Amino acid sequence: MLTSRFPMRPGPFIRFFVALFSVAAAAQTPTNVRPIQPPEAPFPAEKDTAGVTRFSFVAYGDTRCDCGGANGSEEVQIEHAKVVDLALAKAAALASTPYPLRIVIQTGDAVYRGMNAERWDVYIPIIEKLTRAGLWYFLAVGNHDTSTMPIGDPTREAGLRNVLAANARLMPPDDSPRRLKGYPTYAFGYGNTFFIAIDSNIASDRTQLEWTTRQLEQLDRARFPNVIAFFHHPIFSSGPHGGAMRPTPDRSPVPDRTEPQTVAIRSLYTPLFRKHHVRMTLTGHDHLLDHWVERYEDGGKTLRMDHVVTGGGGAPTYVYNGDPDVHTYERTYAAQKVQIDHVMKPGERNVDNPHHFLLIQVDGDKLYLEVFGTGLTDYKPYQGQSRIELR
Repeated sequence: MLTSRFPMRPGPFIRFFVALFSVAAAAQTPTNVRPIQPPEAPFPAEKDTAGVTRFSFVAYGDTRCDCGGANGSEEVQIEHAKVVDLALAKAAALASTPYPLRIVIQTGDAVYRGMNAERWDVYIPIIEKLTRAGLWYFLAVGNHDTSTMPIGDPTREAGLRNVLAANARLMPPDDSPRRLKGYPTYAFGYGNTFFIAIDSNIASDRTQLEWTTRQLEQLDRARFPNVIAFFHHPIFSSGPHGGAMRPTPDRSPVPDRTEPQTVAIRSLYTPLFRKHHVRMTLTGHDHLLDHWVERYEDGGKTLRMDHVVTGGGGAPTYVYNGDPDVHTYERTYAAQKVQIDHVMKPGERNVDNPHHFLLIQVDGDKLYLEVFGTGLTDYKPYQGQSRIELR
């Protein structure tokens, strides 16, 4: 009997066919979500931008509405539209500079309930304001887009159909060497920078991990000195999804409640990122700005990887909830002398964590980060500064 041959977990051969069947079924099921119209000019081939060493890109995430109730209310993305308008104004200001804005990165949770086609009808026109301005937009899926259920789950597959339909003309096509077929997992290179989008909802999926490993192993690092990974679940966060449970007068300190997606990323992906000297991870999930730096040794050199949470794209903002335990992580990777520093903490009031986007300027192998917030406040979260060099 099959139950005797596979008593606990199906092996990789069986899991492959389960995944293949579910992806094929998802592809054949119709969806009412229309594709986002891309910029008029096609995204340039990697070889055509080999000489580009100066440009800018925007990053933000968590654009979904503030929807409550059992079924969720109507999708409204007023705050997201404000973030996009501010980004477009910045793009116009940079157009004639040596650092034109070319790319927009989104770290997930595009809509409140991704399996509902009508919610994408609100989101898509906002994104098309960016693409009509010639900006290329790239989404990494969040839990609200596809759920955190495993491959083959009907809820995940319904959301995945809509994600892939909306982004069909923006992501690399399924047959591209820069796309994991059937997954919202892909990569692209622009200038001297390589971007890789991972579905952190299925962070423990071995097929995705193996594909990501091959992308990094085969990458020409002389051509791409800057590697940036973006996905939804943060590696470290001091927001409510970070796992910390702050002691109160009525509660003693308790162990972190780290989400399984974060556990998988820390154990499977951060060693890979260190091995290949990834410069930065951009994530969301917590609706705030948070910035951690991971320093480590490799080949006799001390290297730096920035972990930035940028989840202020329009969803209701969160506040500082407490620093998670990083010491266990540091001890686990003590052989590389890993050290985690919390260089920027979110505020303890919602007003101190406005909706925002990041502007990241690439200048050769140097990266500069600048924050732009919406609302009435002048948002300068880095000790009174809004712009810093990542070094």
